[in-house]
Parts: sequence; C-alpha cells; structure tokens
Amino acid sequence: MDGITDLHTLARTAYYQAGGLSDVQLASLDALSSRRQGWMRAVQSDDRTVLCAEREGELVGILAMGPPCEADLDAASVGRLYQIHVRPGLWGQGIGSHLHAAFVQFLRNTSLATGVLEAWERNSRAQAFYARHGWQPDGHHRPGPGNASYVRRRLGRR
Repeated sequence: MDGITDLHTLARTAYYQAGGLSDVQLASLDALSSRRQGWMRAVQSDDRTVLCAEREGELVGILAMGPPCEADLDAASVGRLYQIHVRPGLWGQGIGSHLHAAFVQFLRNTSLATGVLEAWERNSRAQAFYARHGWQPDGHHRPGPGNASYVRRRLGRR
C-alpha cells in the first residue's frame, strides 16, 4: 500500500504545484494518511478495481475504477475512472494511455455505455490527456483546492 500511496503523492504534488498550490498546502501528514486509507479501501473493495503498472519491477502507474459515487449517475450504465496516476518523470511514455485502455476495456467487459471522471481544472496535463482520449466536459463542477473546480468529464464507450 505504501508504494501506491507514494506514487499517488508524487503525482498529485507535481500537478498541484504546476497548478499553483504551495508546498504547505500539499505536505499535510493527515492528507497522506487519508490517501493511504483511501487506497486501502479501494484495494479491499468488492466493487472497485485497482490496477498497477510496473516497468522493470518498479511501480510506475496506478488506476482505480468502479461504479460511480455520484447520486445523479446510474451504475447500471456508467463506470467511474477514479484515478490514473503515473510517476512524474515518466509522463508522456504511454503508461497513462495503457491504464486508460484498461479502463475502456473495463467499460466493454461490464457492458457500461459511459465513463465518467473528475480532473482538477488547473491540471492542464490531465485535461489535455483526457481530451485526447475523447473525454468531454459534461457541465458538472465541484469545488477543489486553490479556488479551482474539479471538472467532470464523460466518455462514450467505443
């Protein structure tokens, strides 16, 4: 669990710093503990799937997916991509695209018509990544850190 939490922490620190958040806002031990507990729940969950990407024995990416948690979405037709994280320094090498392909395969395997996700609006790298893979904003936003919203996106199954 520590490896997953560490990779998540490295990735989120990189994109939040790039989006203008300070180190002070990112360094909370409570937040680290909360991330670790969240990954533990996801790994142990009966309805969530966590996949890890490795390269030469090193954890280089993680994906969490499952049913939507939003009340306005129907779990019979929608799957949620909770998180994709790739180790900074390895961005742009196809790891995220492979993890994304696993999510698309999850939609196919479970006969779900639509995928949803949320990405912080200041995470320009993630916004561009998801747009390249066909995700479109669906108009829903919720408050996020740094007075910036999380933007919900949708993907129709291909």
